[in-house]
Amino acid sequence: MADSQRKPVFFFDIDNCLYSKSTKVAEMMCDLIDKYFQTHLSLTQEDANSLHLRYYKDYGLAIEGLVRHHKVDPLDYNSKVDDALPLQDVIKPNPQLRRMLEDIDRSKVRLWLFTNAYVNHGKRVVKLLNVEDQFEGITYCDYGAAEFVCKPHKNMFAKAMQDAGVENPEDCYFVDDSFINCKAAKELGWTAAHLVESSESKPPQQASQYEIKHLEQLRNIYPQFFKTSSTNGA
Repeated sequence: MADSQRKPVFFFDIDNCLYSKSTKVAEMMCDLIDKYFQTHLSLTQEDANSLHLRYYKDYGLAIEGLVRHHKVDPLDYNSKVDDALPLQDVIKPNPQLRRMLEDIDRSKVRLWLFTNAYVNHGKRVVKLLNVEDQFEGITYCDYGAAEFVCKPHKNMFAKAMQDAGVENPEDCYFVDDSFINCKAAKELGWTAAHLVESSESKPPQQASQYEIKHLEQLRNIYPQFFKTSSTNGA
């Protein structure tokens, strides 16, 4: 274990990172969240959308606001939102992603999943992508815990380090599509790559040390971790 602790860890976000935003999973999830707000809080669609957005901005997760202010059962919420998503209809095996992950030299770095979703959802996505065997473990938002911890809160990054068995922030590498998550990672001493797809607007300021348009560009910014160099200039 001592050897693995000294080895850097590469943390991968899952949603809108391992798969493209073009799948519209985020939109489907927002619709189910709004419906949950409407049903369980007896709100109009407009009020549900507004409260959902406020809780997301305040806490990083809509479910945290629901639990904190409305005593909602988070596992019931998960069953009706995340677990209800028809992911199998839009997320398919991704051979290019798998090849890229397989080309990472595990003698030099370890791979770990790092998501704000519940464990069921995270494992479901990587299985559909056919890359579940490429990661050693997963750090997720535990909906069953007494207190929620999620990105971008520093305690969530500390939890990820503890889960993955890495002690020093400088041994932590990270890729995420969220500006605030990448910014938080950099501030904590991690090396982060912010994924901004070509279809999106570039942020006015860079969130972290690196900004990429596609995961293949990880080969260019972290060549020390790959067995082969980029051949297509991605």
